[in-house]
Amino acid sequence: MGILKKYFKQSATYKLYKGISGIFFDFVDTLGKITENGLEVIKFILKGEINRKELVEQCSRFGVSSLPITLTIVGMTSVIVASQVALEMVKQGGGHFIGMMMTILIIREVAVIMSGFAIISMIGSSLASELATMRVTEQIDAIKVLKVNPVSYLFIPRVLSGIIMMPFVTILAAAIGIIAGAVTSDMFAGLSYRAYFDSAWLGLYMKDLWVSLLKAVFFGGTIALISCSCGYFASGGAKGVGLATTKAVVWSFVAIVIWDMIFAIAFFF
Repeated sequence: MGILKKYFKQSATYKLYKGISGIFFDFVDTLGKITENGLEVIKFILKGEINRKELVEQCSRFGVSSLPITLTIVGMTSVIVASQVALEMVKQGGGHFIGMMMTILIIREVAVIMSGFAIISMIGSSLASELATMRVTEQIDAIKVLKVNPVSYLFIPRVLSGIIMMPFVTILAAAIGIIAGAVTSDMFAGLSYRAYFDSAWLGLYMKDLWVSLLKAVFFGGTIALISCSCGYFASGGAKGVGLATTKAVVWSFVAIVIWDMIFAIAFFF
């Protein structure tokens, strides 16, 4: 019996089972930790325990530092979409719908999703590696020794900065995307700026703007919370810092896609 058990543990089936079960338990554990930290963050925010100086610094980091890459990604995405669609729509007699289509697409999805991806890559990974380094170098333990709550001290400014700044980043990204679409439509399809912007408002409603901003609030808070949580629970030295950063990026990407699906079902179906 012992020999059979030994051979079974060396089999591909057992290794596959261990791999899948390990991934599942890691998923549940990570989700539980993020949820626990999220509830603590909400509790401290409701109590008003906010370090305003640190909040301003993190807002500058979250909003201003991420703008160049965010605006570049959204602008280039708009150029790519408009260059492939505008000429074909003009050929089919739908030129007067190009501005409307581009504006709805950018406001509802491109601006907020691409901004989220850019911020995850630049700010989310930075937050995760920062807190992971603090964990493996025992700086977080030192904060606890000083009788300061690490979640209140480290999480609140970062999560609030994401909630506050993400809508502003999204607004600027949307403006750049719409303008880039107009320029591209003019260059590739000969569509005048007036025709583009006249049609831009045909299918756009205030609901689209408010949903996009609400989505940005959830995206910003979620990215900051996941990144901080993954870094906060890091272990294992330099390798642990790398794993925590990777986990933060992957989880943040998945989370905002799930949020986007939830918003699409709730507001547009």
